[in-house]
Amino acid sequence: MSESRRPARRGQSGSGGRNNRPRQARRPDASQSGLDQPRLAARDVLRAVRERDAYANLVLPGLLRERRLDGRDAALATELAYGAARARGLLDAVIADCAGRPIAEIDGPLLDVLQLGAYQLLRTRVAPHAAVATSVDLVRAEAGPGKAGFVNAVLRRVSERSEAEWVERLAPADPVGRLAFEHAHPTWIAQVFADALGADAGELEDVLVADDARPAVHLVARPGEISSEELALATGGEVGRYSPYAVYLDGGDPGLLDAVREGLAGVQDEGSQLVARALSLAPLDGPDTGRWLDLCAGPGGKAALLGALAGIEGGRLDAVEPVAHRADLIRKTTKELPVDVHVADGRDPGLEGGFDRILVDAPCTGLGALRRRPEARWRRQPSDVAGLAKLQRELLASAAELVRPGGVILYATCSPHLSETVAVVADAVRRHGLTALDTRELVPGVPGLGDGPSVQLWPHRQGTDAMFMAALRKP
Repeated sequence: MSESRRPARRGQSGSGGRNNRPRQARRPDASQSGLDQPRLAARDVLRAVRERDAYANLVLPGLLRERRLDGRDAALATELAYGAARARGLLDAVIADCAGRPIAEIDGPLLDVLQLGAYQLLRTRVAPHAAVATSVDLVRAEAGPGKAGFVNAVLRRVSERSEAEWVERLAPADPVGRLAFEHAHPTWIAQVFADALGADAGELEDVLVADDARPAVHLVARPGEISSEELALATGGEVGRYSPYAVYLDGGDPGLLDAVREGLAGVQDEGSQLVARALSLAPLDGPDTGRWLDLCAGPGGKAALLGALAGIEGGRLDAVEPVAHRADLIRKTTKELPVDVHVADGRDPGLEGGFDRILVDAPCTGLGALRRRPEARWRRQPSDVAGLAKLQRELLASAAELVRPGGVILYATCSPHLSETVAVVADAVRRHGLTALDTRELVPGVPGLGDGPSVQLWPHRQGTDAMFMAALRKP
């Protein structure tokens, strides 16, 4: 999945609980009216992430609209909020060294500002005096001069070294740990990437660099409604390299685009588009009767693309989602498409079997989309994997029951973790007698796909999220 999703109580949605519906951003009070507003907005995003486990990319857009920040101010707030959230591990190590105390002993509101200031000092071209002064102002307005003095002292120590010098001082000695620290990733995630690269583990630094960069916005043109060329012309974007429906944007708020508001296009990583298209291209034994299924459909991006493709072929898509409000999102996203949404658990959806094509876009750790979820890399833990892998195997078992003989299942995760990818597929082949197809043939024109039969995309190779996909046919 292009979005990082957590396992839900009932199965495949992974809605992430209360934080999928971010609270309305608070307006600055009168005492903050003279403060730097982009930095104040960025601080409030970091605070929401820390205090209520919010998602930065869900909080920030509403906050920018509410506070009427646009243009350069919005761009600065976005860079600071996402950048500081993404680099938290590196920033915290530097802050702890400069403060002379563990991060856990620093008050949360002060830490938010320290991260914001340290990010500006180490990873932007903001003048050091401006980074320090605006941070001190934020603390003084809320907590008084004493705590402002502490922030001033710590940030001045941060400014005494460059990022490279701090890395040299604080990074672990082992090669993977050093690369992880330098490029702001937990070491365990860097090791996951190295394991997935296998013989190409020498590319680890390239992966981490790409994963630490701000991603481009990818749009999907809805087949039958608008072409990618027309969408690019209408939005000022660039036609994508690999998906025939993809358009790249340099930035901005895609929700403001007419094509998106009118349902002609959506926001979707090109890797996710390739997953949906691969299912539509998979060769069947016997005719395609037009019964397609998205077994893990929330929040609905792939279901919309599959529904449009199914409609062109005269078929229909069933979309399964266990959480009612997410099912409503799918209905909204697939409005006027031949899509039937079912509120059900994908492990036992209560549907009649005989589907020609089934997408299992399984809930996963989301390690392949960390660049789009700034704070996610610091939330995930190795212990998350076992429960998700069990759910993934159960969903594939359900799909094996629902697909007809000669039909195809496309298993996909937005994670390169071997326990969520090749291990799950190998288990399904062994347990359910499925046949692995050469999935590389289903993503024509895409380079760097390795030896097969499955496909692992990478941000440093294809410029997409690190999507995994494997096509499996039922004999």
